[in-house]
Amino acid sequence: MMIRPDTLVAIRAGDVDLAFRRWDRPRVVVGTRLRTRVGLLEVTSVDQVPASRITADEARRAGAKSLVELRRMLEAKADRPVWRVGLRHAGADPREELRATIPDAAEVAQIRERLDRLDRASSIGPWTRTTLAIIDRSPTVRAPELAAELGRDTPSFKRDVRKLKELGLTESLDIGYRLAPRGAAVVDAEAGAPRVGRATAPDGTPLPRIGAPATRALRAEGIWTLEQVRDRTESGLAALHGVGPIAVRFLREALAERGWTFAGQSNMPE
Repeated sequence: MMIRPDTLVAIRAGDVDLAFRRWDRPRVVVGTRLRTRVGLLEVTSVDQVPASRITADEARRAGAKSLVELRRMLEAKADRPVWRVGLRHAGADPREELRATIPDAAEVAQIRERLDRLDRASSIGPWTRTTLAIIDRSPTVRAPELAAELGRDTPSFKRDVRKLKELGLTESLDIGYRLAPRGAAVVDAEAGAPRVGRATAPDGTPLPRIGAPATRALRAEGIWTLEQVRDRTESGLAALHGVGPIAVRFLREALAERGWTFAGQSNMPE
């Protein structure tokens, strides 16, 4: 279920709690949890409704500017029924905590066995260690480039990286991937020593997921952390090519969660 980034932010804030979709049949059920860039979303209801019965209040709760706008959005695929989906923010993605958890020797052995099972089940042969190694060696490099280096197609490479992500070993970035602390611990345990020269994340608070164009723009300015963002003005960042209103909003909210603001702004309530 695809949801726009600005709508995700509104769901997390509690301003949006509905979505309307034209589906031939429900794609989610009550209790489904969706992993998104703002954490987990839980489906609280799924009902088929006539498009003509949708109210202006429901349109607002779905993030539309008006009932007219929502009905216009639903004009596509008009031969399919309309489904009203209730949504709520259900907290942080548990994989975030897992990625930061350093496994002990017993856990490392269990993870290695999981990796061995993934290798044995693969039609292309062992892939887990080579994939961890290339991400370790080339963090923040685009998936197509990593896949090409391994002689693989990008879609299947991405699917396999997601399996490693489920184990808490890797982290997806707006551009490329990197090993999570948990993944680095497993790689080092198998090697018998920490890898020399491993690139580490810059000191400070990581940037939120703001999209590849905005991420590239900030990297070009040498901005990798929220601490660096708060030293910049909002207008200055918004003027960078690739940094759109949604990216600025994500940055503003990430700063606000820590009691920070852009340079030149007050964090005192008006």
